Amino acid sequence: MTGDGVIADTSVLIDFLKNKEPNAEAVAALIVSKRILTTGIIMAELLQGTRNAREEAYVAELTEAIPAIEITAAIWIKAGKLSSSLKRKGITLPLSDVAIAAAAMEYNISVFTIDDHFKQIPGVRIHEI
Repeated sequence: MTGDGVIADTSVLIDFLKNKEPNAEAVAALIVSKRILTTGIIMAELLQGTRNAREEAYVAELTEAIPAIEITAAIWIKAGKLSSSLKRKGITLPLSDVAIAAAAMEYNISVFTIDDHFKQIPGVRIHEI
């Protein structure tokens, strides 16, 4: 999927799981419209934050139900170069988020996030609600 898909970042998926508005409603709308996407990094970040087996099973079921885009070797290379470029400008961001941004740019999709540092990455389209 390209163009109208939206990568829901870990931050907004946590809001969805906690039923925290307005992001929970916006994520639900993306699910219903079949525009929501995830990545392996986001799935792992969500699962690492679970507190017990029941919560882990619920989060695993949710993440498996969301289509995942592949972060290929070429996208990882793009992410590394992008991160290096940002660091030369004095901007240090989590590599996981730079990889998500690189994937979004590669697939021509937007990122739905509450993390402002995505705005520091040139070329990333931020999904607005």
